[in-house]
Amino acid sequence: MLRKWISGYSVAFLLILGARVTGQVIVSPSGDDSNAGTPSKPVASLAKAIELSRSLSPGEPKRIVLGEGIFFDTGVTLSSADSGLTVETKGPLPSTLSGGVVLGHWEKDGDRLWSAALPTAGTWDIRLLQVNGRFCPRARFPEQGTLTHSTVFDVLWMSTTGGGWKRKPTEQELTTLQYKSGDLPADLDIKNAEITVFHMWDESVAGITEHDAANRKLKLSPSLGHPPGAFGVQKYCLWNVKQGMTRPGQWYFDRTRNRIVYWPLDGEDMRKVAAIVPTKHVIIRIAGATNVTLRGFSMAVTTVPLITGGFAAGAFEGAVQLDRAEGATLSNLNIANVAGQAIKGMNGQNSIRVLDCDLSSCGAGGVYLSGANNLISNTVIHAVGLMFPSAMAINGGGAGCRLSHNEIYDTPYSAIAFGGEEVVIENNRISDCMKVLHDGAAIYCFGAKHTTLRSNYAYDIVDTGGYGASAYYLDEQCEGCVVENNIALNVARPSHNHMATNNVIRNNVFISKGDMRLTFPRCAEYRLEHNILYSTGTLTFEGINNIVSWSKNLVYSKTGKVEGITLKEYSAAGTVPGVSGDTVVGDPQFQAMDHLDLRYGRQSPAVELGIKPLDASMAGRVSGKVKDGKEGKQ
Repeated sequence: MLRKWISGYSVAFLLILGARVTGQVIVSPSGDDSNAGTPSKPVASLAKAIELSRSLSPGEPKRIVLGEGIFFDTGVTLSSADSGLTVETKGPLPSTLSGGVVLGHWEKDGDRLWSAALPTAGTWDIRLLQVNGRFCPRARFPEQGTLTHSTVFDVLWMSTTGGGWKRKPTEQELTTLQYKSGDLPADLDIKNAEITVFHMWDESVAGITEHDAANRKLKLSPSLGHPPGAFGVQKYCLWNVKQGMTRPGQWYFDRTRNRIVYWPLDGEDMRKVAAIVPTKHVIIRIAGATNVTLRGFSMAVTTVPLITGGFAAGAFEGAVQLDRAEGATLSNLNIANVAGQAIKGMNGQNSIRVLDCDLSSCGAGGVYLSGANNLISNTVIHAVGLMFPSAMAINGGGAGCRLSHNEIYDTPYSAIAFGGEEVVIENNRISDCMKVLHDGAAIYCFGAKHTTLRSNYAYDIVDTGGYGASAYYLDEQCEGCVVENNIALNVARPSHNHMATNNVIRNNVFISKGDMRLTFPRCAEYRLEHNILYSTGTLTFEGINNIVSWSKNLVYSKTGKVEGITLKEYSAAGTVPGVSGDTVVGDPQFQAMDHLDLRYGRQSPAVELGIKPLDASMAGRVSGKVKDGKEGKQ
């Protein structure tokens, strides 16, 4: 009873107790859907609150206020009747919309494991479990790393814009994997097992429909995005098998018994745990409602179907799904522990603002957004791609969009991948990306026109092989773009450019404690101006013949080796000096490089060249909130 009183008070502290405030509906987990939605008589579900808000007078501001607590099994759609609606919290206590339900009645299941029955059989498709607020790791085989299969697909990839595969894969090639002797458990339960087949820049997840143990072949469904063995990659792993239960905190869905099996953490009392399993793919879908505002609450727990996610795991929906949502503002949202994307709107959503949000522990990506005049700003995104490593923190494109002051870390592939026209990507702080897949970057642009990458700070990005990892990457058909005033620290390939034309790289500081490469295969008309390139190893320009203009760059190699490699297509055609035009070779004499103090000493050649020192302190989230893309104090 005391909890109910506190919940009601936290919602009504600015309201007159018991009275309907014009245009406002109150919802509380302790409410009742037969109530009127007043502070003293709140409704219990967001769905009912939306229904009541639709009955408000035309033209009246519509607002739903969420009380403190968790709203379970939430999945609502906002249509044109909900245009102008605001859903928010007002009190100091947290509100959470959960796309799942509580799972209880845990029983011992062997020496170390516990299990709980799902309420009904045959209707569950669970790929996520939250226990005591944690995104629990799914049973994985092997526990770390990958297995190597034997399937070969020796067909030429002609680039994305070049048509893809030279020969289209057959259905059999897309659904068959040959594994090596001794790799898979003899008692593999294919009803439970799912498989991730890794490619170069994405992965495919499928179920196993047939296991031919004698010939070591698996039949997979649905069809993969690329055949096993494509790009020369032969890596895979299994999920949701009992053999993958190797440490506390893991779980799997035993479909044969319709039970969730869990290995408790040390000291975890299974009589008291808060375990939630998802029932929804989407928590809030905006489909036809314009100028909706979602502000100040949390969302958690969704699932995804067993489908091929494709590049960037883009086929999966978001906890917030924007289908026709022009003018939506998503502000101060905390979205975590979801199997798909946190926020998604990839079908031409315009004038969307994502501000001051915290997004983490996502099976797929953070913010996937395409359209015109969209803003993603002052948002922290980390621990994405936990189930689908091709996922990204921010992905999309459009015209006149802006990505600013976001802080991104701990991503398996590119942190930001964005295309379009006249896009500005500035003041973002990015680290620890490209941990699993290849051919990506901290900031990756495909087909971008007149786009600006400015004042970003990318650091501590390790190249894991394959087609490599970089800080700033202009890929196929990027044209008229500017990469300026950016910092890259501890990135061996700070600038990668591929099939891109007429772009400018200027006023950047790139630092590598080791060899450094700037690469320009199949590019044309590149200009390098006022950059500082500092390497403790060899400094190499690959495709130096595709750079048409150099202006007052300062380059330094601690080994004294600065070289250029001319390219014909992708093959080295010759080696030439890496110093061209009025390029100056010399130590920039940073004040304290390890502490990111990039001011110069008095005798630095950078001073004579007129290159202004860069400061990374403004990159990333700012202390004040962001309003309309401009920083300010609250």
